[in-house]
Amino acid sequence: MAMTPSRKGSIHLFRVWQVDVYLHWSWFLVAIVQIEYLRDRYTTLVWPVFEYASLFVIVLMHEFGHALACRSVGGKADQIVLWPLGGVAFVDPPQRPGAMLWSIAAGPLVNVALFPLLLVICLTGSSLGWAQDRPDLFQYLVSLCFIDGGLLAFNLLPIYPLDGGQILRSLLWYGVGRARSLMISSTIGFIAVGLLLIFAIRTPWLIIMGAFVLMNCWGGLRQARVLARMEAAPKHLDQACPYCHTPPPAGDFWTCARCRQAFDIYGAHGVCPHCGAQYAQARCAECGQFYDLGH
Repeated sequence: MAMTPSRKGSIHLFRVWQVDVYLHWSWFLVAIVQIEYLRDRYTTLVWPVFEYASLFVIVLMHEFGHALACRSVGGKADQIVLWPLGGVAFVDPPQRPGAMLWSIAAGPLVNVALFPLLLVICLTGSSLGWAQDRPDLFQYLVSLCFIDGGLLAFNLLPIYPLDGGQILRSLLWYGVGRARSLMISSTIGFIAVGLLLIFAIRTPWLIIMGAFVLMNCWGGLRQARVLARMEAAPKHLDQACPYCHTPPPAGDFWTCARCRQAFDIYGAHGVCPHCGAQYAQARCAECGQFYDLGH
């Protein structure tokens, strides 16, 4: 992903299945506002706290869907950050459309699996008279249904970098390639931001979401241009990735970690010509795997 929340300013909550979960400090500020907003639905403060906390339990399950799916196709996924707009799983699947599609689609599929379960519980409670006998509990269950359904519907909007936009990008990848699919989905995201801002005049969180989408779309367009340049560049035919057997592109597509200058890591044999930093490995531009230079 492009512009996303980072660990900076986040609290480490726990580690499970080799995934570290962090909570951004701003979550607490928004929690105070949201819990106060939810108080009118319930008779005691405990229930709005439960509802807001449950929202992020569902979000966390959604993000673990991404992470575990990415792992299942050989990708890397070891961090999840929860923040006021939801959550972000830092996934790095293999650079194949199928692997990308499964890694992204698995998150919404968690919500798909949860929805009928929550709906059955609500319908059972309704038939047992909980709306009259246990109004707080019944309102809480109804809210969980709406939360899960709302998250599913919102995430499936075909707006990059939301899940729907990345699913669209993965499907387009099969037909038009990696660079062009990212270009198209990012452009659609820009158009969607314009429509979003029309309705955001009196809704601050929509303005924040619009800014988030805008930054990611801009990052996506920049990445798409680099990918297009890589695809059009000549190749180092004397070398090849040992995993996908693709020869690397010739050009200044790698950035030195020390001096931040771009250079051709293959043409320079792993030595930055600007500062002399040495690299034993490079990442394949095609499949994303790291391998020893000289292959």
